[in-house]
Amino acid sequence: MPIDSPTGVQAQSPACTAAAPTLQPHSFPQIPAYPSARIWPNFLIGQVDKPVRVLLVDDDAHIRMVIAQELMADERTLVVAQAGSIKEGRKAIRQHAFDVMLVDMHLGDGEGLDLIDFMKTVHPSAEAVVVSIMESDDLVLRAFELGATGYLIKNSWFGDYPMAVLQVANGGASITPNLARRLLQRFDKTAVEEVRRRQPDEAERLSAREREVLRMVAGGYTSVEIGVRLAISSMTVNTHIKNIYRKLQVRTRAQAVRFASLRGMF
Repeated sequence: MPIDSPTGVQAQSPACTAAAPTLQPHSFPQIPAYPSARIWPNFLIGQVDKPVRVLLVDDDAHIRMVIAQELMADERTLVVAQAGSIKEGRKAIRQHAFDVMLVDMHLGDGEGLDLIDFMKTVHPSAEAVVVSIMESDDLVLRAFELGATGYLIKNSWFGDYPMAVLQVANGGASITPNLARRLLQRFDKTAVEEVRRRQPDEAERLSAREREVLRMVAGGYTSVEIGVRLAISSMTVNTHIKNIYRKLQVRTRAQAVRFASLRGMF
């Protein structure tokens, strides 16, 4: 007769125990924190053996820790230094080699935008991404005018710091969707008016290669990706893009694409 166990569940007889099948543990493959890292193409900047180096500047120690942890969780990005003020930021910019600077808009001892201008003099090839709690369109435009290539809103559902770093490191731009839509709406009327004022032959000044590059820019390709597809260097691609800006009298990729679209170039 079965004997009650202390937990109130009847204990099985030895025969029953022996008959029970032995379950073998199943080994599941380890899934990385960022699944996209598994399909990250090797021709893009930001590989496991050579991650994108990041300088993080924010006067909120907690926010800085959260962002740093997210960046370090992705093997494609590496935090090389942190700073909590303008003074510390300037020192870090001088002392460390980095590819992308994430900087808070408002720091305790000044404006984070001032660090962008300083960074460009010390590390001209480095990219800057502004991180802020504010969504002011004017501040965004000011940041871009100073040389920033990204603008992220803190605590946004669409914020992804590693991906923002990787985007700007590969010649792209990073901006939250809601902010991007507002800026596009703001530029829309201005772009139409500028196109109407220009001479009809301006678009014809683009070479066949420049038109090809512009079409790929409109398709969302980065400079590196365009270079791979056209079998040219990313430096040559950037030279074509600068020539496109000059000929179309625009300052950003978005303006160039908008101008070309309005003129029916593609």
